[in-house]
Amino acid sequence: MLRTTGSALDDSILALLEVFWPLLEKLFQSEHVRNVSLSMAACRALSQAIQSSGQHFVTLLPKVLDCLSTNFASFQSHECYIRTASVIMEEFGSIEEYGPLFISTFQRFTYATSIMALNSSYVCDQEPDLVEAYNNFASMFVRHSQKEVLATCGSLLEVSFQKATICCTAMHRGAALASMSYMSCFLEVGLTCLLESMTHICEGTIYAMAIQVISHCGEGLVSNVVYALLGVSAMSRVHKSATILQQLAALCSLSEQTLWKAILCWESLHGWLHSAVQTLPAEYLKHGEAESLVPLWLKALASAASDYLETGRWDGGMNNHGHIQGKGGRVLKRLVREFADSHRNQSNLT
Repeated sequence: MLRTTGSALDDSILALLEVFWPLLEKLFQSEHVRNVSLSMAACRALSQAIQSSGQHFVTLLPKVLDCLSTNFASFQSHECYIRTASVIMEEFGSIEEYGPLFISTFQRFTYATSIMALNSSYVCDQEPDLVEAYNNFASMFVRHSQKEVLATCGSLLEVSFQKATICCTAMHRGAALASMSYMSCFLEVGLTCLLESMTHICEGTIYAMAIQVISHCGEGLVSNVVYALLGVSAMSRVHKSATILQQLAALCSLSEQTLWKAILCWESLHGWLHSAVQTLPAEYLKHGEAESLVPLWLKALASAASDYLETGRWDGGMNNHGHIQGKGGRVLKRLVREFADSHRNQSNLT
């Protein structure tokens, strides 16, 4: 019996993979991958194979992810291994049965010495490619994993989110924006599920996890986002900073309507913003700015939160993909831009 063209193509792809992966695996296990250029070339070839093979690659996922995370642990300046793992998350992250494997990979990356060492803007600026690669992987993990998978790894996500709040203060544009993108992605997923849960579309475990993470990380988030708006590189952060603040305000506002209001509410945001402004060095603020900024921004945040939630309800809780929502959001963005513009001649602290 003649096979269909599709079946013949499937067999050809499988045959190629059976030859290609063992060769690449042998290379990854050799001492040659100490060379960063060779590692990058091998990772590019693997990424292309993943994207070209589609579902045929699924059976190789355990071996490939173990290889990538093991090699990164050995050569932590080679961020190409994390970038390749991001390709896998984008292609296959929604396959629930591999959830534990993806969590394990994320955990190995997160607790690697080089990632745990990202504890200041200065350190982040020394390793901008690593910061960008790690936060891009975290974004892929949050965006593509099943909700049930995310709900089981709150402590891991909290550690990674805390790292992102630090990394967003880097002077390096790519590193800072990748970190902000991850924070925005996390907030978006939490908000979407919280909106859905209020119409009984999904279980509440993931939004409970998101609320707990934000309740623990919110102060650092607000403080570091405000910090990121100081200095010569601040203007490139305006849009993402305003988006994050709008999402955070929406989450705090919405949380007040749940049983979780005791740990996350509007007063939480008020306190975080007040603390962020008060801890800025006096020379970074104009006369009277510390007193006027908090009530002005809180008013804008309240309006922005309302617009974000209204848009979310109208869209049925669908993702907004990091866009400013409504007139309130635009007013908030204008305030953020004015703040950044008026402080752009001041250098960031390190």
